[in-house]
Amino acid sequence: MKIGIVCYPTFGGSGVVATELGKALAQKGHQIHFIAYSQPFRLNYFSENLFYHEVSVSDYPLFEYQPYESALASKLVDVVKYENLDLLHVHYAIPHASAALMAKQILAKQGYNIPFITTLHGTDITLVGKDASFEPVIKYSMEMSDAVTAVSESLRRDTYEIFKLDKEIEVIPNFINIEEYNVVFENHKCQKNHYAPNGEKIMIHVSNFRAVKRVGDVLRVFDKVRKEIPTKLILVGDGPERGNIEKLCRELDTCNDIHSLGKIIDPKEILSIGDLFVLTSETESFGLSALEAMAMKMPVISTNTGGLPEVNEHGITGFLSNVGDIDDMAKNALKLFSNPELLNQFKKQAYEKAVSFDIQNILPLYEILYNKVLRKQTAISIDTIKN
Repeated sequence: MKIGIVCYPTFGGSGVVATELGKALAQKGHQIHFIAYSQPFRLNYFSENLFYHEVSVSDYPLFEYQPYESALASKLVDVVKYENLDLLHVHYAIPHASAALMAKQILAKQGYNIPFITTLHGTDITLVGKDASFEPVIKYSMEMSDAVTAVSESLRRDTYEIFKLDKEIEVIPNFINIEEYNVVFENHKCQKNHYAPNGEKIMIHVSNFRAVKRVGDVLRVFDKVRKEIPTKLILVGDGPERGNIEKLCRELDTCNDIHSLGKIIDPKEILSIGDLFVLTSETESFGLSALEAMAMKMPVISTNTGGLPEVNEHGITGFLSNVGDIDDMAKNALKLFSNPELLNQFKKQAYEKAVSFDIQNILPLYEILYNKVLRKQTAISIDTIKN
């Protein structure tokens, strides 16, 4: 198949999943065309089946806000026509679904039939999408999609509740390539004693440091844990809450025990040295960072919100707590750190759970969906010709 993938090229989970999906499809022989305003950061190599098309937006002085949606729709029309794409797969509904719908309607006038699939990733539904200024367009775009998928059962339920859709939504979860994690775990160069020179435990948090991630709770949990058991904290990521986090670490007097590494394109190497992953989000549609940690044999202390319970099994791969309950999170962390045998058991169970999300299990679900959509499109075209 010739597939166009539209995604955000940034460090967010939707861009990571879209890029890794495209790379895996290319390895299986499909021709993949990425369409975005810059090269996806995980698109770190090219093959004969991988292509990138940049969306250019005119810097015209009339526009206070540049019309990216229109520029993207025009680029989709161009790529579909001249690369003979079979279908489009857009990740994150805003504004990709509406741009794909516009492109599909333009192409239909020119004799091209191009189906598109919309994959929902979370905040495009639970936060931004339900805003009154976006809701009618997003709902219509989803209804007009040839197929809609969500990355968790939780997100599927939220979408039906928020938008009252009369549309089937198929759950296809996020994934990882477990083999890549195994290779890094066995051959990592990142020495644990650099971050924990005296054998301290290591807690890790990875996020985009937005308010919804509640990174301050990570620091408060860490502060409680380090007072009982020698522990270091590694923070990976950056974002609008970075300044508040730095201020809080000074107030708690924890700065000397925290390593802030900023954005890292691929955190596998850092994750390989951790003992416990902490994710304190107010909402999380799936929790890809938690899954990546589990693939590195790290138990997870997390909130029980959104799709996290579908990834992190309470009492098996880690522990779940209510949002903001830092006392319970710290108690659960100490339970693991004070019992080496229990910690090792949880590490093993976390890895086993991560294996179930291996791309070899998830990729066929997308291929089945693609073929189903294309068969339906072919049937519609044949009926049109007959009539």
